[in-house]
Amino acid sequence: MPIEVILPKVDMDMASGTISRWLVKDGDKVSKGATIFEIETDKSTMEVESPGDGTIGQISAREGAVVPVGVAVAFIFGEGEDANAIRLPNAPLRTEAPKPVSAPAPIIAPVAGDSSKPRATPLARRIARERGLDLATISGSGPRGRIRADDVQAHVKLAPPPIAENADLIPIDNMRRTIAERLVFSKITVPHFYLAASCDVEKLLKLRAEFNAIADLPKLSLNDFIIKALALALQQVPEANASWTDQGILRHRTVDVSVAVAVEGGLFTPVVRAAETKSVGQIAAEVKDLAARAKERRLQPSDYAGGSTTLSNLGMYGVESFAAIINPPQATILAVGAATRRPVVAGEELRVGSRMDCTLSCDHRVVDGAVGARLLGAFRGLIEEPFRLLV
Repeated sequence: MPIEVILPKVDMDMASGTISRWLVKDGDKVSKGATIFEIETDKSTMEVESPGDGTIGQISAREGAVVPVGVAVAFIFGEGEDANAIRLPNAPLRTEAPKPVSAPAPIIAPVAGDSSKPRATPLARRIARERGLDLATISGSGPRGRIRADDVQAHVKLAPPPIAENADLIPIDNMRRTIAERLVFSKITVPHFYLAASCDVEKLLKLRAEFNAIADLPKLSLNDFIIKALALALQQVPEANASWTDQGILRHRTVDVSVAVAVEGGLFTPVVRAAETKSVGQIAAEVKDLAARAKERRLQPSDYAGGSTTLSNLGMYGVESFAAIINPPQATILAVGAATRRPVVAGEELRVGSRMDCTLSCDHRVVDGAVGARLLGAFRGLIEEPFRLLV
């Protein structure tokens, strides 16, 4: 029997993926384990390997197509099996020669009846026809995704206004859609509260400069010290190193710091695991590697899964202060601004000093005000006495 080549689930939250590139075409010989196509999720680009030996055929999803997880996108035929004569559940009968992979072919989903026609009730079809709506753009809430009349009505209410002549409509890719969905979910369901503090970074800037003056040591960024300080602070205040679940509050045994990395079109949050156990130098090397692979969209699911808190630093963009949105199910996120020179009061004197503003966003279901204050205080103490970060 032919072997199905399905779109695999490479991430726990993944429901679909975009086929970014085919490395084979109909009629090519393939070996088990060889890369045959690449998929793009909202987090990364992944290679998909052949599940068997034989001849690939009946490729049904073109490059750029969005395919649900588990749907067959091609088949591998063994010796003596005719790819054009065998009719498979998810593929049309072919009597002509195989077409090039770039030929526009529809995705064939495993549903009963015509795969090319959306399932909808007669009333839903009539409303859509009267309003000039394409049913393919409407999500169905009925059994097996069937579109009902209220789905069409809801779509009408949510439909965007007409595009102005002097504006461009930018398609929403998987990453931007996931960011939008998660942040809207966070703001709707997570009761945020915010705590702010200004940290004296005179000693930290001096310590960093001394480290970076040593030629044979890797250069350290201010962010590397901040990650270490946040990890140690959460170790000191373990009540805040937690996540909300329906079953109970999950208290994490290690401090896994998600670090926001900006990329074209969005951001990733790869995780520095057990950051409280690592030196600042180890953290620096790990973050450099993760950030480079994030910008190339080559992160693996294990690189960004989990995390018990997040650090978002916009100081390098000149931002002095901001508040960040919590990344569920985490209970905290620390927003860090630029270290700037400003007037400060020292005793009875006014002088110029270096200060860095930080804002801690907390999930009030997990972290109470006093616990959040202790966490931010512990963080500020470590930043202002940075030699403690080297112990």
